[in-house]
Amino acid sequence: MTEESILPLAAVLVSAVAMFLIVASYHHPNVREGWSVLAALTKFGIVVSMLPGVMDGTVYEWSLADSLGVEFLAGIDFVLRADPLGMLFAMLASFLWIFTSFYAAGYMRGLDEHAQTRFFASFAASLSTALGIAFAGNLVTIFIFYELLSLVTYPLVAHNEDDEARIAGRKYLAYTFFGGGVFLLAGTVLVYWLTSNVDAAGEAHLAFETGGIEMLAEAAAAEPVFAQAAFFLLIAGFGVKAAVMPLHSWLADAMVAPTPVSGLLHAVAVVKSGAFGVARVILEVFGPGLIHDLPLSVPGVGEVGLNVPVAILAAFTLTAASIIALRKDHLKRRLAFSTTAQLSYIVLGLSLLHPYAILGALFHIPAHAFGKLTLFFCAGAVHVETHTDYVSEMAGIGKRMPLTMSAFAIGAAGMAGMPLIAGFVSKFYMLIGSGTVGGGYWIFAAALIVSGVLNIAYLWPVVYTAFFESEERHDAKPLLEFPPGGKRESYVADDAVATDGGNPTDEDDDERAPGGQPRPADDDEGETEAKGAGTPLETDETDGDVDESDDFEYAVDQYPSDADVPARSGAHGDHADDHHDHGDHHHGGPPAGGWERRSPFAESTWLMIVPIAVIATGAVTLGVVPDYAVFLELVIYIVEGVFGVDSFDELGGLSLAEAMEVIDE
Repeated sequence: MTEESILPLAAVLVSAVAMFLIVASYHHPNVREGWSVLAALTKFGIVVSMLPGVMDGTVYEWSLADSLGVEFLAGIDFVLRADPLGMLFAMLASFLWIFTSFYAAGYMRGLDEHAQTRFFASFAASLSTALGIAFAGNLVTIFIFYELLSLVTYPLVAHNEDDEARIAGRKYLAYTFFGGGVFLLAGTVLVYWLTSNVDAAGEAHLAFETGGIEMLAEAAAAEPVFAQAAFFLLIAGFGVKAAVMPLHSWLADAMVAPTPVSGLLHAVAVVKSGAFGVARVILEVFGPGLIHDLPLSVPGVGEVGLNVPVAILAAFTLTAASIIALRKDHLKRRLAFSTTAQLSYIVLGLSLLHPYAILGALFHIPAHAFGKLTLFFCAGAVHVETHTDYVSEMAGIGKRMPLTMSAFAIGAAGMAGMPLIAGFVSKFYMLIGSGTVGGGYWIFAAALIVSGVLNIAYLWPVVYTAFFESEERHDAKPLLEFPPGGKRESYVADDAVATDGGNPTDEDDDERAPGGQPRPADDDEGETEAKGAGTPLETDETDGDVDESDDFEYAVDQYPSDADVPARSGAHGDHADDHHDHGDHHHGGPPAGGWERRSPFAESTWLMIVPIAVIATGAVTLGVVPDYAVFLELVIYIVEGVFGVDSFDELGGLSLAEAMEVIDE
C-alpha cells in the first residue's frame, strides 16, 4: 500500500536547512554544532516515525508531480519513497550521524582545525544527499542524489587544502562523480530505452519494484545484449563508490581527510551508497530471477548468469584488499583497504542470489557500519590525543587509551567475523548461502573464509601491540614484511634508542618526516638484516665505515610497505603550530619516558569517548541479540518481499535453483 506523505522529503531536507543555519552561526561554535546535533536528532526522529508503517506494508511516497503538478522530465517523475530497503539505509545513516556529530565536534576542537564551519555545513549536506539516495524512488532520482553526494563531500576530502588533499579530492571526483556518474547515467538511459520500447504506450519504467522491474524482464527477452549491458553499467556505476576493484584506488587516497570524514566515507554515507545502489539494481531493478535466467555467453566456459562475473570480481576484491591491508603501517590506510574488502562482502552476498546470502549481505550493511565507524573513531581519538598514526608507533598505547583501544578490539573482532559481534551474524548467513547454492559456488565460500583469516591477520596486530607489547621492546609492524614475518626486533637494546622508534641520534632532522615518522631508506642505500633479538640492525661494511643513516632502524623502514604514502606534510605539518599542546601531545609514538597510564574516562574528551563507547556497544548488541535488533527484522522483511513469501522459514534449505522457482511462482 502506497501512502502520499511529505515525511520522506522532510527527512531529506532537514539537514539541508541545517546547513544554512550552520553557516549563519559561524561566529558561535556552540550554536553551530548545536544545529548539527539538532538536525541529526530531527532527521532520525522523522525516519523512525515511518518505520512501523513500513514494517506493516506501507510505502510513504512524495512526488514532484503529485505535490506540485510539475513534471520533472518527459515521462519521468522526481519521487522520494520510504520502502523497506530504503529504510535500512536511512535508519543507519540518520542514527550514526547523531554520534558522529558529537565526535566531529570533539575531533575538530581537539586539533583546532581550520574551516570548521565549512566542514560542518558540508557534513550536513552529505547526510541530506545520503537520505536522498535512500529514499529515491527511481533510477533518475537516485542518479541525481548520487552525483550530489560526490560534490558535497569533495570539500570534506580536500579539507586540509594542501597539495595532497587537493590531489585526493580531484581523484575522488574523477572516480565517483565523472566515472561512476557516467556509468550510472548510461545504464539508466539503456533501461529507459529498453522499457519504453516494449511498453504499449511508449512509457519508460524506471521506478524500483520489489523483485525487479516487470517491464524490464519483457525487454530483456527481446533485447538480451542491451539488457546485459545495462546491468553491468549500473553495477559499475554503483561499484565505484562501493570500491570494487579496479575502481577502488580513490578510497585509500581519501584518507587525507579528517577522521570524522573517513568515518562518513567508510561507514555512513559514501561507500554505503554504492553498496546500497548495488542492492537496488540486483533486488529492485533487474531482480534475482532475471539476473539468474538471463544467460551470458563466456568463451570457453559456456553460459553463466549475470551474477557470476560480479561475484568473481567481488571475491577477488575482498581477498586482494585484505592482503594489501596486511602491508599497511599507516592505520587509516590499513582501515581503508579493510573497507574495500568489507564492501565486497556485501556485493558478493547480493550477487550469489541465494536468500541466505542476500540476508547476510544486507545485514552486513549495518554490521560493517557499526564496526568500521568504531575503528575510525578510535584511530581519530589516538591521533587527537597522541598524534600517532602508524601502527609501528603504537606499542603499549593501550595503557594511555584503554577504552579507545578496547573499543578498537571490538570493532576488529566484528570485521573478522568473531562470534558475539555483528560481523559474525552477517558473515555466517553469507557463508551458509554460498555453501547452499551448490555447483562451483563453493569457491566463494572459500574466499569468505580466507578473507576472514586475513582480517584477523591485519587487525589483531594493532590490538596486540597496544596491549601486549611495551614501548621498550616490540616487533615491527606491519607483520607481513619481507622476509615473511617481519624483522623481529625494532628497537636496539642500548640506551641511545629513541622511544618513538627513530634513529638513535637526531643529527639530521631533515631525514625525518613531519610527525616524527622515520623516512624509508632509499633502495640504493643497501638493505640491513637483524642480527637477533636485542641487537641493532647492521649494515654491510665495505671500507670499515658504518653508514650511520641506515643503522639502528625499524625493519619497517628498511623494508617499507607504505612507500606510496606521502610524507606527512601539508595540514598536519603546516598547521602543527596551531594545535594545542595537551601535555603528551607530540608527533609520532610514545613521549620520552613512555606512555602515561590513564583511566578510561580521562584519556580523551567526552565528546569522543561517548560516541566510541556507544557505537562499539551497538556492534556488540547487533551480534549478541540480532533478533531484537530492528535491522535484522527489516532485512528479513526485505528478503521475504523479494522472494514473495510470507515467512523467511519457507526459504530455508533451498538450493539456488529452488529459490529461483519460488520467485517464478
